Amino acid sequence: MVPRSSAATAARERPYTPRRMDPRLVPGAVLMVVGYLSGSLPMGVIVARLSGGRDPRTVGSGRTGGTNALRAMGPGRGLAVGVLDIAKGAVPVLVAKLVGADDLVQALVGIATVLGAARSVFLRFHGGRGVATAIGAMAVIQPLVVILSAPVFFGVIWLSRYVSLGSLVGSAAAAGVLALMVVAGFNPPVVMVYGIGAVVLIWIAHADNIDRLLHGQERKFDFFDRHAA
Repeated sequence: MVPRSSAATAARERPYTPRRMDPRLVPGAVLMVVGYLSGSLPMGVIVARLSGGRDPRTVGSGRTGGTNALRAMGPGRGLAVGVLDIAKGAVPVLVAKLVGADDLVQALVGIATVLGAARSVFLRFHGGRGVATAIGAMAVIQPLVVILSAPVFFGVIWLSRYVSLGSLVGSAAAAGVLALMVVAGFNPPVVMVYGIGAVVLIWIAHADNIDRLLHGQERKFDFFDRHAA
């Protein structure tokens, strides 16, 4: 048996070995930064400038997403903005998956894209609502969620003519469907980091819409009226 004093001395004399940093940390952080920058790309502004269309920031809510782009530039370019917004959420998460990032990193990259869409570094932390970008990220994480929650999203918009209400209810429904996927074993529980995080960011981005909905002052959307407020 080694005396306590000898054991303590031996412990003090052992060379200090610094704890190694998790080798996944730096690549994961890089992927999240790339995701945020991708999400930050203001597709509505880019399409307006390249096509000579009206800047969506001068119409309606002043946001840069597909709904305001449709109001500002019409269905064709509005649809293009929506598709590009979906792509800027899907591509970074797909890249993370292809390079072998684990499910947590993929979830965090998805959150980063939604954060960038709503708080773009290129627009002084202004932007859109992050809905289309969140759809793109979810399409990579679990495409069935997009398919199953789409009827809720479009149904609420059709019945109420409030895009904001459709986005709020649809995003909550998507998180619920993702939770069911986890329970059924289709996805690991860690993907709920994205499911919950994306919904929180989307609802925060809709804070002004929520206030107007509660006071009966929200703008109704008319697909055929490109100048609808």
